[in-house]
Amino acid sequence: MVVVVSHAQPWSAFLTLRQAPLTSSSSFRIRPCFSSRRQRVGSLNTRCSINTDVLTDIATDQEVWDDVVTDDCGCSVPVLHLKSDILETEALNLLAKGTFVDTLLTTLPVLSEEEQNIIAATPAHPAGLYALYASCLAGNMVEQLWNFASPAAIALIHPSLLPVALMGFFAKLAVIGGGPLVGKLMDQIPRVPAYNCLSIVQTAAQLVSVGMIIHGHTLHPTSASSILFRPWFIVLVLSGAVERLSGLALGVAVERDWVVLLAGTNRPVALAQANAVLSRIDHLCEIVGAALFGILLSKYEPVVCLKIASGLMMGALPIVVSLTWLTNKLSSGVLDRAVETCFSCSSPSSLKSENIVGVGLEAIKHGWFEYVRQPVLPASIAYVLLYFNVVLAPGGLMTAFLTQQGLNPSIIGGFSGLCAFIGVAATFVSAKMVKHLGILRAGAAGLVFQASLLTTAVAVYWSGSLSQQTPVFFFLALVVLSRLGHMSYDVIGQQILQTGIPACKANLIGTTEVSVASLAESIMLGVAIIVNDVSHFGFLATLSLVSVVGAACLYCRWLENPTDTQRALFSFSPHL
Repeated sequence: MVVVVSHAQPWSAFLTLRQAPLTSSSSFRIRPCFSSRRQRVGSLNTRCSINTDVLTDIATDQEVWDDVVTDDCGCSVPVLHLKSDILETEALNLLAKGTFVDTLLTTLPVLSEEEQNIIAATPAHPAGLYALYASCLAGNMVEQLWNFASPAAIALIHPSLLPVALMGFFAKLAVIGGGPLVGKLMDQIPRVPAYNCLSIVQTAAQLVSVGMIIHGHTLHPTSASSILFRPWFIVLVLSGAVERLSGLALGVAVERDWVVLLAGTNRPVALAQANAVLSRIDHLCEIVGAALFGILLSKYEPVVCLKIASGLMMGALPIVVSLTWLTNKLSSGVLDRAVETCFSCSSPSSLKSENIVGVGLEAIKHGWFEYVRQPVLPASIAYVLLYFNVVLAPGGLMTAFLTQQGLNPSIIGGFSGLCAFIGVAATFVSAKMVKHLGILRAGAAGLVFQASLLTTAVAVYWSGSLSQQTPVFFFLALVVLSRLGHMSYDVIGQQILQTGIPACKANLIGTTEVSVASLAESIMLGVAIIVNDVSHFGFLATLSLVSVVGAACLYCRWLENPTDTQRALFSFSPHL
């Protein structure tokens, strides 16, 4: 039996066991190349990871003599000679007692199903998640407040929808064109500094917009067209586009990247619950922000309300920055990322163009390239198809249709409020669905539920009975309930994308996906502009239904034929 211990480097060690014929010349040779001092055999306990009690017993019970030889590495090596009869006896005892190495490898503890479920529902960094929730609450409250205040304050300058529509159009153009560029930059910059910089840029853009709108209220323009070419309105459009693009990047960073690291990719229930909480925060901030500015606007002048809003923006910024730092601190620095990590995942062509136009075009091309190569592309396309549904959902087109039907404004407002609360309820339902059905089947259930209810709603519309009040209420109830399936898939689909997209490409692919969704929404709005008569509402509703049904069919077909990559990504899901 020959035992060789080699320490070629201070940080590495290995142990080699070789069985030799047990003759009278058999011996143990211990070769520590890093030192020429004599070693006791018992010192193996501090250098090796196996149990050496037997070797210690041999060393203490037998006569040991040594001499020194020179090893190949040039070091003086002591050679310890032990009697072979004891070695033979102890070797037989080892075999008779059941070989402890095999026992070590075969008696590893296996978690029960209950213990695995507990781990799946426990976040990897719960304290960091709570800090992230607080940061999102502070940031989203101001953002949702401004999303309501901005169009309301602009509409009060002149009674025309043209300025608001123009701002919204350019904001979508900024998202479509600039989303991939911002996403690529965020994938190549450490997370926390990038997030804080974008928070500062967003707040600065909001404050510039506030100043321009206040300036517009002092001019009293005579026509809507006279507003469009004023310098202050051009600055307002540009700052609004920057604000929207920054908000998009911040949302993608949190929803597609940060929450995955804090909850854990291989902890599906914990990740589903974290996604549900973030969606819940977003919906509640939307309701509270709109209500808060509405109350302020009913009591004070628009300029005073805008000044209050600007004060809230400046006060929320240091809170968001501090909570972002605290999130990383409480999660043991899990959000820290070296730039080289992301470069290794990026395409070979980095941002090498000499001008900003070339950089933008290269980023858009790279974003689309990575988007179509993602392993969960069908789930993402299903998510984008849902954005074609701009009619059978709360929004301007549905509000205009209901107004033309002669419904009371309080009923219309109640419809929008119920849709928002259904969105909050969906965040609770989605986590339960993931727990009982698995991630993939839960997504299919949400899409099929929405498609079924909207099919019934469109059938009610084409029945021609909406001239009566009861069928109208039934139609609205079906649309409201369909939002449960829509928002459930919004949360679950987000988790599917979080699991399937590599962390170093999360921002790039996420912003590209939102850009594609904005493009889909813009196309549908363009169709609505062309077919703008309320009598064509049924045609628009049918187009919306086709997009939802198409999303459900595409997703279910993908689910029925899982690939090897899909099985590997969702191997923790027992229902795949």
